[in-house]
Amino acid sequence: QKTIPACGPTGFIEKINCASSRRDEYKSCRSAALEAQRFWRFVGSALGVAAAAAALVVLRQRVLDRRALEKVRKQIESI
Repeated sequence: QKTIPACGPTGFIEKINCASSRRDEYKSCRSAALEAQRFWRFVGSALGVAAAAAALVVLRQRVLDRRALEKVRKQIESI
């Protein structure tokens, strides 16, 4: 089913004149392929943000562990 050219750039609605009922109907111009592409782009960006956050947590934990070990080492040396 083809959409009218004016509907393509706007992405809102398409007016359809039904021959059998002689009524004007409206339907959405959004294509399933475009919606799927947007969904997977969102999922990919969410996974990217999650991976970056996880990497920052791991790096921060290493820094804090290193500081704690250094503090313990200094306490042991001072005895």
